[in-house]
Amino acid sequence: MTLSDLVPPDSLAADGQFSAMQDAAAEMRAAHDATVLVPLSHLSRLRVDGDDAQDFLHNLLTQDVKGLATDAVRFAGFCSPKGRLLAAFTMWREGSATVLQLPAALAEPMRKKLSMYVLRAKATVVDVSADRPALGLAGKDARAALQAAGLPLPAAPMTQASADDVHVLQLAGDRFEIVLPAGRLAALWPALAAHATPAGSPAWRWFDIRDGFASVWPQTQEEFVPQMVNFELTGGVNFKKGCYPGQEIVARMQYLGKLKRRMYRAQADGDVVPPGTPVYGSDTNDQACGVVVDAVPGTDGGTDLLVVVQMSSVEAGAVRLGSASGTTLRFVELPYPLAG
Repeated sequence: MTLSDLVPPDSLAADGQFSAMQDAAAEMRAAHDATVLVPLSHLSRLRVDGDDAQDFLHNLLTQDVKGLATDAVRFAGFCSPKGRLLAAFTMWREGSATVLQLPAALAEPMRKKLSMYVLRAKATVVDVSADRPALGLAGKDARAALQAAGLPLPAAPMTQASADDVHVLQLAGDRFEIVLPAGRLAALWPALAAHATPAGSPAWRWFDIRDGFASVWPQTQEEFVPQMVNFELTGGVNFKKGCYPGQEIVARMQYLGKLKRRMYRAQADGDVVPPGTPVYGSDTNDQACGVVVDAVPGTDGGTDLLVVVQMSSVEAGAVRLGSASGTTLRFVELPYPLAG
């Protein structure tokens, strides 16, 4: 069995996303009020292994790869020389290897780009998504569902636990990801589905928005320095490690610069817009003051979003979606305090 076998026929997009298992609105309500189980077909996993793999990644990413504990889960960015994010990863260890998870739409371009840096290093970068699929389990009964299925339980958010080649990542108090051999998928899916509502990709992305975790999509590559998407607040940047592409710019922004744009959580009436859609402030008139980072249908109608916005525009008044006369955004608190 593969993840695509779990998805309704003809509903899987080229980037691995699908809108719903059955009833999109009911699934989004279940994400808010109950527990959902999502085939994470829109995410891919790159496995980096070899004698020099840790040093190789440590010199490229915003995160301390060499210091990554075996039970840790961390965010990491890969920047251009100008300090702009080319990709945002969720990162963890699997044995001797480091796994980098990112949207499937960017997996092959990033695999090729990372491989260009290997040169003489003893390291390989392989897409293992088909061999090691992932399921997302989130909501109030998620931990109980894991226990009922006999899966290992992580100790705390942003840690992992493993047993029998199955890795369970805890991303928040009520949110888990299960990465497993493809041969185990057929048995595990029904065991978890007995305790959760099967749901489409937007349900999992809604938890990213709720938790303030930024993704970089093809439409938003090179749009953000890490601090714009709150990476220093969610642990995606380590300022004590050595150099990496764009490090000087990222460090200068942290210690000497003045951050002008931040990522906010927001809601809006109307249909979902794609990442990269511009937003406009009452103080900027026809000039865009930011862009959409991610957006999905709201759990109670409308749209839930993460947006990077000029902080002065948030303070000045209305921020509108798509045009200077577009729908007004309603800002919602993130689960962590904004700084700067």
